[in-house]
Amino acid sequence: MTARTYGQFCGLARALEIIGERWSLLVIRDLVLGPKRFDELQQGLPKIPMSILSTRLNELEQHGVVQRRVLSQLDAGVVYELTEYGNDLDQILLQLGLWGARSLGDQTADDLFTLDSAILSLYTTFQPDAAHGVHCAFEMHYGGEMVIHAVIEDGALTAGEGTHPDPDLVIEPRGPYMLKLLNGEMDAASALTSGAVAVKGDPDKLELFTRMFHIPSAPTKTEGLVTH
Repeated sequence: MTARTYGQFCGLARALEIIGERWSLLVIRDLVLGPKRFDELQQGLPKIPMSILSTRLNELEQHGVVQRRVLSQLDAGVVYELTEYGNDLDQILLQLGLWGARSLGDQTADDLFTLDSAILSLYTTFQPDAAHGVHCAFEMHYGGEMVIHAVIEDGALTAGEGTHPDPDLVIEPRGPYMLKLLNGEMDAASALTSGAVAVKGDPDKLELFTRMFHIPSAPTKTEGLVTH
């Protein structure tokens, strides 16, 4: 367990001592959707050294955030999963992710967009108030390799990997345009007419999608000293 502390009798300081080390929150992010083996965590975080991943998992386990469990299947192995205490972080992570998404720029060639990130981005940007009374299903295709789906039932969202048996709309963004669609830089009509987004199904549902999944405007940048 890390011995570094802020020397503050404060809940926020204590939280940062537990989950504030480099990579810790991303490890937790990748466990929010379910248990994973060590090698599966490595695949989702390819830039983390193996020794650091082991250290972070050990630290989180000692703090009661993560636990190890032996699988009961024939190919029994150990998986890491969030404890009840760790699962209490899910809404905090979603809110922090939405806060950070406001400052996202264009994805670079070195930026990995994982399956878990894609699924969590739906939960992060979901606007329940805009989904009241809505019953529909969406399917998103990223780069022809990654497919996820979202099902909305009267203000509630369920998202996951793979296709949906009967989607109302299949969305296939081209390049960086999914982000621009979610943050309002591009509206649904422009995305369709420009070819930035291809769809299958009722194209009117794309506008509904942008109302239910939305990233607030980017923060206003100020220069110099602010005076009142």
